[in-house]
Amino acid sequence: MVRPGDRTARTTRGTASLEDLGYNHVVDFGPDAPEYGVTAMIPTRTPLGRRIPRGPVGADHEIFSLVAAGQCVHPLGEIAARYNSPPGIVFLPVRGAPTIHYALTWRSTADSPTLPALAQTAADLGPISR
Repeated sequence: MVRPGDRTARTTRGTASLEDLGYNHVVDFGPDAPEYGVTAMIPTRTPLGRRIPRGPVGADHEIFSLVAAGQCVHPLGEIAARYNSPPGIVFLPVRGAPTIHYALTWRSTADSPTLPALAQTAADLGPISR
């Protein structure tokens, strides 16, 4: 989970839980985002049944700006912490959260010879080691 770099109990203890999402807003990707992708990453309720509030509306590339501005927190995969270090943001592991799986995808109408080559290169390289 990414959250503003403040000194709250959640940041000082070094982890977050799915229950913590119920105390904060998370980014709302809007009506065009595929529901299966959104709910796989952001449940609608905490394990104890509390609603996880949505908003502000934003896109993937806006998450860090919204979090740094203190408007929300947001669950992201471990890979986000590995390749990003924006100022004013703390990355916390979320206890009890399901593993997020990533895959290369593209629109079939945009198929070209370079896309299968990219997919094959990624398959040849295999998973990122920890």
